[in-house]
Amino acid sequence: MSTEDKKKAAAEFALKVVSDGVKLGLGTGSTADYFTKALAEKVKREKLKIDVVPTSAQTYALAQSLGLNLRNLEDVPFLDFTVDGCDEFDSSFRLIKGGGGALHREKLVASSSRFVIAICDESKKVETLGKFPLPVEVSKFGVNATAWKIERILTQLGWEKPKMRLRAGADGKPFITEMGNAIIDLDLQKIPNPEQLDDALNGLPGVIETGLFIRICGIVMMGTDKGVVELTKSK
Repeated sequence: MSTEDKKKAAAEFALKVVSDGVKLGLGTGSTADYFTKALAEKVKREKLKIDVVPTSAQTYALAQSLGLNLRNLEDVPFLDFTVDGCDEFDSSFRLIKGGGGALHREKLVASSSRFVIAICDESKKVETLGKFPLPVEVSKFGVNATAWKIERILTQLGWEKPKMRLRAGADGKPFITEMGNAIIDLDLQKIPNPEQLDDALNGLPGVIETGLFIRICGIVMMGTDKGVVELTKSK
């Protein structure tokens, strides 16, 4: 199976949790798009009544084009679950997300859910988080000052000369999120203590959110050459 086949298989496997009346968050990215398209087909085929809260304008536009019933967190502040992709996950169900730039909205929706289902292919499973650059959403105001604070914190936590870059858009200008913020990507290779790093970064003025999704994910549905493997976090 190709990587795309595995992603699509995981997305379609996740449909089994969808039933009439559920309220769910819709993730952002190519794997989440597979789920959104398959969800729309199931809703139409089984005549389900569900509410969906998208995590980005991209997902909103797709869901709207497919005729799904769109809501927002103001209308539906508590969701049954969210289905979204991930950039990495470890055995403790800690995720890195935000490669697509929607991390703040993704975390707002995810944290408003009873649990999150991460859908992905097997390449996303890692022993230690960090090989994928960690996105950190920051205020545009004083972005260089915030970057300096982040670098100082990383040095204090043991990273020597950590590699950091301000994310650029396709036009070469600084990438701006839908929330109006910038993103600094941290190339850390290994994050031995994600909770410590998350707490330290979130304590810095100027940091809006990190791409570390901790204590949020309850289920991972992972596409492999042998089919979809479902992993459930023990309580």
